[in-house]
Amino acid sequence: MKALFHTPLGPILLQATPFGLQSARLLQPTDPLPALSDDASRSPVLCQAMDWLSAYFGHKALPPQPKLLPQGTAYSRHVWAALRAVPYGQTVTYGQLARLLQPASSPRAVGQAVGRNPLLLFVPCHRVTAVQGLGGFAYGVEAKRWLLRWEQALLGPEQLTSH
Repeated sequence: MKALFHTPLGPILLQATPFGLQSARLLQPTDPLPALSDDASRSPVLCQAMDWLSAYFGHKALPPQPKLLPQGTAYSRHVWAALRAVPYGQTVTYGQLARLLQPASSPRAVGQAVGRNPLLLFVPCHRVTAVQGLGGFAYGVEAKRWLLRWEQALLGPEQLTSH
């Protein structure tokens, strides 16, 4: 099942099974809008995901997330689990995240796994920055900067203006 959730950054396409949310990705202006069926409103998983996104973009207390079922390697899922522990409004560098993993990993490997995150916002990959500047983001640095400002992340002015 699929649903679209409209945000200030553009529409987020949600895809789920009856067992959990598989992906949440920001559609780019050049992406065609997907065909959606009416049964999405009957999906508890999609309804819970949309409630969570409504709270996120409404600056309200976040309700529990739906069960997440991202597809990826065991290593990627390990990194994504660690990402979920980065608090709202805070950031961590690729190196810091790599050192937090058990066993510790390399920042480059962490960066690759972060870049493959299929669950935008639910697994907050936008909260991972480079030592110098914001680092990359699958949806562009401006979207990352917007999300960090939205969360009022504690970034220095040099990170908010650098590319």
